[in-house]
Amino acid sequence: MDYQVIPSPCYVLEEKKLKENLVLLGKVQREAKVSIILALKGFAMWSSFGMVKEYLSGATASSLNEALLCNEEMGMKAHTYSPAYLPSEFDEILALSSHISFNSIPQYELYREKVAAHSSKVSCGLRVNPEYSEIEVALYNPCTPGSRLGETIDAFGETLPEGIEGLHFHTHCESNSYSLAKTLEAFEARFGKYLKSLRWVNFGGGHLITADDYDVPHLIQLLKDFKARYDNIEVILEPGSAVAWNTGFLLARVLDIFESKGIKTAIVDISFTAHLPDTLEMPYLPRIVGATNPAVPGKPSYRIGGLSCLSGDYLEAYSFEQALKVGDRIIFEDMIHYTMVKTNMFNGVTHPNIGIWTEEGSFRLVRRFSYEDYKNKLS
Repeated sequence: MDYQVIPSPCYVLEEKKLKENLVLLGKVQREAKVSIILALKGFAMWSSFGMVKEYLSGATASSLNEALLCNEEMGMKAHTYSPAYLPSEFDEILALSSHISFNSIPQYELYREKVAAHSSKVSCGLRVNPEYSEIEVALYNPCTPGSRLGETIDAFGETLPEGIEGLHFHTHCESNSYSLAKTLEAFEARFGKYLKSLRWVNFGGGHLITADDYDVPHLIQLLKDFKARYDNIEVILEPGSAVAWNTGFLLARVLDIFESKGIKTAIVDISFTAHLPDTLEMPYLPRIVGATNPAVPGKPSYRIGGLSCLSGDYLEAYSFEQALKVGDRIIFEDMIHYTMVKTNMFNGVTHPNIGIWTEEGSFRLVRRFSYEDYKNKLS
């Protein structure tokens, strides 16, 4: 790949890698006879949706804007879930959705009459908390004590509220099929008595199906076994990261080499707080092509500094084979899922371009951001 033809900074989706992921997800969907839908909160690059909808069964939305995007760019109604719905938006969300999951029984009771009176059928579900998750970072764990996400079994009686056709749980984050197996044990132990009466169960997201070490045959068998126990139920999975996992990169350019107290910082034309927020929130260190972390003694080593004025806008030291110089390009790998949807315009720092490296081996610029984008975001 010729990085020199790509304008810096730029998120670049690699079409061939996206297709490989979609083919695998399509295989799971087909062999397990389940529905796999795209979680827009993890990947919303709608210029690629023509390819996505060839393999997946739809998309899940967490807001009115995402539901609109699903309808406009995927050409289908959304599976919608939100911790709470804005009264001013609910009628429009209802019109844009095939399924709506409510976070609480009171939220469902508030809107159930509107759903019943709607001109077309919308299937209603409740998000539940099976009180089991293997996510270690509390920021991403929806099953911490007192979690606001989903009802625990304590909220239910002998039957589900009238009109509820599905249950929805989401307890994973870049997790494997063995974590799902344990979650299903907890889910069935608490909510199993309701399952025979349902039309669907949504297993949520966080299933990292396209990772190299993911046991796909185990997942397929797990899904088949669940469906055999409850043959009346449609099973839905909504992976976010898995769709765009390892399908592209963020290209940046070195603007300056700054040294203080023996620490060298390569300042680049992106911001970590604005353009790679998970690297500071989670936190984690992204892979850089041709570099190693932690730093190796004796090799040229640098902090990578962002362009904003936030003092903590940097990543700890990486080592390179050769000393960096102004103008060098740095490639941050696996920057397509979640990264792009969480960006902001803090400090007015120029937002990275968005492009596609096509299956034919050429670069196509999809979007270039301008001052007007920054100004129109404010008032």
